Amino acid sequence: MGGTKTLIFLQLVYITACMEQLDIIYEWKQLDFQFLTPEARQQALDSGSFIPENNIPMGLEIYGDRLFITVPRWRSGVPASLTYVNLKDNSTKSPKLIPYPSWAAHQIGSDGKPEIVSPFRIRADRCDRLWVLDNGKIGNLETNKTKFLPSLIIYDLKTDTLIRKYVFPEEQVKEESGFANIAVEDTDCDKTYAYAADLGKPGIVVYSWEKNESWRITHHFFHPDPLACDFSVKGRNFSWTDAIFGIGLSAPNADNFSTLYFHPMASYNEFAVSTEYLRNQSVADANFNAFKLLGSRGTNAQSSASFVDPKTGVLFYSLVNLNAVACWRTTNKEYLMKNQGRIYMDDVKMIYPTDIKVDYDENLWVLSNRMPLWMYDKLDPNDFNFRVFSAPVLNAISHTACDVTPRSDILDKFVNKLKNVTNKIANKIKPNSGVSNNPLSLAVVLLISAVSLLM
Repeated sequence: MGGTKTLIFLQLVYITACMEQLDIIYEWKQLDFQFLTPEARQQALDSGSFIPENNIPMGLEIYGDRLFITVPRWRSGVPASLTYVNLKDNSTKSPKLIPYPSWAAHQIGSDGKPEIVSPFRIRADRCDRLWVLDNGKIGNLETNKTKFLPSLIIYDLKTDTLIRKYVFPEEQVKEESGFANIAVEDTDCDKTYAYAADLGKPGIVVYSWEKNESWRITHHFFHPDPLACDFSVKGRNFSWTDAIFGIGLSAPNADNFSTLYFHPMASYNEFAVSTEYLRNQSVADANFNAFKLLGSRGTNAQSSASFVDPKTGVLFYSLVNLNAVACWRTTNKEYLMKNQGRIYMDDVKMIYPTDIKVDYDENLWVLSNRMPLWMYDKLDPNDFNFRVFSAPVLNAISHTACDVTPRSDILDKFVNKLKNVTNKIANKIKPNSGVSNNPLSLAVVLLISAVSLLM
């Protein structure tokens, strides 16, 4: 009997502690593409140029009525690696992906490679440009890997035309390099800077739009923590040594410099540096101490993607082991566990949150893709494996440690949540059990009983 009470108490605490402040916008069992004709799709299936189970969404971005999704070519059978869906099309929650800017951009050109090889993550800036960080690798998880130099591909989002393609110089790309994340500092459209994080050989490649040149910055804070390389997602244990991964830019200060918040994937810590020290390689090298350790998220709190909402100053980040999305106010002087808020956690729907963005209408977007299960095992094609979540930023951070609005109704919200949970529990308890059917009374009984068991 005592075990049953303890179980109910733990369920109560777990459910009330978990926040679900995001809505599911899209979900897919497997990705499919909007081919030109049904015959073209069948031909792609027959030839192996489209293998549905080998396609996984990795990055997302929002611009106007389009939700962009990247599908890197980790395995064969990926027909297009940069796509979008029309947000105005509400006919399905599992829409087919439309290649961007065209099918031709993803096919082998006269130079022996496609215009777009294999991007992981992208960024739409305030100047109506889409920045595509292409890591240049095909078949990462296969033996017949193909390598091109990584590049930045920039499109005009108003005309969907290619503006510029910048290939990284060979000396800035190492044998182990893997460019997976990008942040764009677009305070001045003519003097924009892009920051590309190298998770394979720790470093940041900084690109100047005005000069059309780049340089590589290194620092020991970019390196993985050997004590944080063990991961466990949905019962799957594995070891990753990914270096600098999550990067997010604050709004500019009075001198038009932003703060770059960053962390390695294999790490519990968060770091920061002003872009004043990144815009010039010699300045960065001469100011080693300009890179700051902010604090720790705690054990088992490794994070992949992150993003700073420039309006509220809230840093959003994933917690991959915990199947959760969390946050921290950058205006808070201390980066401590108690100052970090939990926005969403679910061991089914949020398995491996892989990308996070805030759009220009102040909506938070999150993509989850079950990547470790896809990499090391096999996804169930009859289950929903990929999901896109969203909510207005202020709703997402409401009543968390990141809330920027003074609140007086936190206790009321907790009591209402408690009532909803205990109603569900009450329905499972027999009427003749002697326990009151009043939800709040039931909650009190459960809490007191559980505490008494621990005394």
